Amino acid sequence: MIDISFIDFLRDLTNPHLDFLARAVGISLIAAIVCGVVGCYVVLRGMAFIGDAVSHAVFPGLAIAFALQTSVLLGGAVAGAVVAVLIAAFSQRNHVRADSIIGIFFAAAFALGMVIISRTDGYSASLTSFLFGSLTGVSRTDITVAASVGLVVLAVVVAFSPQLNTTCLDRETARAMGLPVFALDIILYLCATAAVVISVSTIGNILVLSLLITPAATARLLTANLTTMMFLSAIIGAVCSFFGIYLAWAIDLPAGATIVLTLTVLFLIVWALHPFLRSRRNPGHSSPRVPANASENTPRKETIES
Repeated sequence: MIDISFIDFLRDLTNPHLDFLARAVGISLIAAIVCGVVGCYVVLRGMAFIGDAVSHAVFPGLAIAFALQTSVLLGGAVAGAVVAVLIAAFSQRNHVRADSIIGIFFAAAFALGMVIISRTDGYSASLTSFLFGSLTGVSRTDITVAASVGLVVLAVVVAFSPQLNTTCLDRETARAMGLPVFALDIILYLCATAAVVISVSTIGNILVLSLLITPAATARLLTANLTTMMFLSAIIGAVCSFFGIYLAWAIDLPAGATIVLTLTVLFLIVWALHPFLRSRRNPGHSSPRVPANASENTPRKETIES
């Protein structure tokens, strides 16, 4: 039962005694927008597993930062970046499949994080916060760092969008054009890492994959235009995050889980309406087209406009 009306929730956001709530909403909106944009590339590349790997890879960094009483955002970013680069490097060789490499690294990273945090005093409450998020665990410094990192990630995506689009839709064509595919892979992995790190505070390490994947997958059902898909994905993530925190606050539920369920419900609604929406979609647009089923091993014939 909803005990707090939406109007009361808006009032609570301006209450100085509940400033942690406004901070939680702020970092959730930042994370949703960044994850929404980066998540489009993750979805189109069939990289949901790499998103899961990155979300687990940041855990040892979070644990080390907690043990040293330093910024968990910085610790998570460093750990995630290291694992992302290792995955990109090992995946360039054909001796072992990329999904196997990802599985090895994300399991090892998560296990390392568990070992580190288990040796730290008072780890139980912090472990719960790391894994499932916390409305009260967001500081003003976290907001500043998340906003700064988010702006950098969005700037990188804009700056490299033609190259990322080409690599995302047709890697063989990208190689034939002389594009540095390996370097672009690292850029994308690092952007995904940054998006995950700034999302951990409110949604948690376990559930962060949903914020990276679900808005983009929902937007993919609504459009075949890559630019529009990114815009819709960011909006969907932001709206569902805001509404999810409202429900969590009003019904006394875990914020991260409520955000994920809100995103999932919207995805299911759009998925159910997709045949009707597709029949009414205007087919006249021709700039960046995205494939219905993009994956690393699927040949792509789509072209995109710079």
